[in-house]
Amino acid sequence: MPVATLDGETDFDGWRKAARAFRLAGVEPAAARFQVAGGAGQGGLFDSVSGSDDIGAPVEAEFTVPKAFVELAEDVILHRSEDRFDLMYRLLWRLRDEPDLIRVISDRDVADALERAKNVSRASHKMKAFVRFRQVHDDRGEAWVAWFEPPHRVLEKTAPFFQRRFTTMRWSILTPDGSAFWDGERLRFGPPATRDMAPAEDEIEDFWKTYYASTFNPARLKVKTMQGEMAKGYWKNLPEAVLIPELVAASSVRTEAMVATPAPSPNPRFARALAPDLHASRPDAEAVPDTLAEVAEGVQACRRCPLYRDATQGVCGEGPKTARLMIVGEQPGDQEDLAGRPFVGPAGEVLDIALKDAGIDRSDVYVTNAVKHFKHEPRGKRRLHKTPNAGEVQACRWWLDAERRLIRPKIVLALGATAGLAVLGRKPAVMSERGAPLAMPDGATATLTVHPSYLLRLPDAAAKAEARRLFIDDLTAVRKRMD
Repeated sequence: MPVATLDGETDFDGWRKAARAFRLAGVEPAAARFQVAGGAGQGGLFDSVSGSDDIGAPVEAEFTVPKAFVELAEDVILHRSEDRFDLMYRLLWRLRDEPDLIRVISDRDVADALERAKNVSRASHKMKAFVRFRQVHDDRGEAWVAWFEPPHRVLEKTAPFFQRRFTTMRWSILTPDGSAFWDGERLRFGPPATRDMAPAEDEIEDFWKTYYASTFNPARLKVKTMQGEMAKGYWKNLPEAVLIPELVAASSVRTEAMVATPAPSPNPRFARALAPDLHASRPDAEAVPDTLAEVAEGVQACRRCPLYRDATQGVCGEGPKTARLMIVGEQPGDQEDLAGRPFVGPAGEVLDIALKDAGIDRSDVYVTNAVKHFKHEPRGKRRLHKTPNAGEVQACRWWLDAERRLIRPKIVLALGATAGLAVLGRKPAVMSERGAPLAMPDGATATLTVHPSYLLRLPDAAAKAEARRLFIDDLTAVRKRMD
């Protein structure tokens, strides 16, 4: 019987070379044997037990296999099943006469191989989720070591993920199959390890357990689902797993306590400063405002989208009724929401300076926003900006159109993509369309440029200076078209 000896349990290149030689020599699957170096009765790379065949000499024409088969074999060979090499060789043997075999998922061998590849992929995913590093120190300083027992041999397949994820720290992952080491420059692999080679705990572990317990939501607990994602086989190496039985046991009591606890008072910072709910007096959806004052009153009572619920107040535009230039931003920010005026925060300061440099007096400009309420999410005592979605922009476009109808500007300058969507009724490509005059149905001209907050976000000083120069150029071009 021809025997191929591989260098290790995951020696794909060795298997591929041997399997190809077997197939070209006409060795049928039942007669081929694959073994790992160090196994009982090991011989040479292509020993023939009968001694009658020179299987290293091809007797058939060369042939190729689909890329899908190679990718499938690379995963299947990582499976712990003893017959994985034989399974893939059976498929290789059949591919000569059945070139589309890999597509036939109802075939028993194909289905078996796909299932094993799926198990390997799942094991790799679980490794990414459940590896827990512990801190150690050596002569080079801080390092991190993890012990993990994957159900399949996925260390080399998965280690590059940790290299990308933890590029700046030195780490080692020890498993019964082998070890992976990253020193900040090169990823290396070593021999198998044992559990006692990794630290049992570190000083950071208590912080991690506290965090895990604090994020455990008893009201959303589904034990079967949890164990499906975090199988008990992984628990022994997860420091937080010791907390799970107690957290599960106390979940019903904690849930009842949560339900019985009165709702806390809202943060005064988020309380509405104006017009609580003007259901009785708010304008009808079909009523068209005749003055800017009616627009402002209507915005305070607007319930066209849910954004009014968390904002302090609506923020309408401001400026002269005869303004030839209308500037449209995205939405009020934190400071605008509290002050009730547009562009009074950091982005407003950038806009004021840029307008001055471009020769435009802000007092001659009507400034407003595409969305009149501040969309945000709380983070402690802060409110973080969230971009309005298309539905919210469309709902508030009614008020922007009313402002445009009453102001009748010659030029409408849209700052950023959200403002462009509100002004043009389509999602614009700001960088490629910026500065170009765009005709509007009412006879006005629309122009796109970036939002001033974009300039604030640029970390590089040179890039920020160039972006500011282009922004001022856009404003200068607008001023020239107004003359």
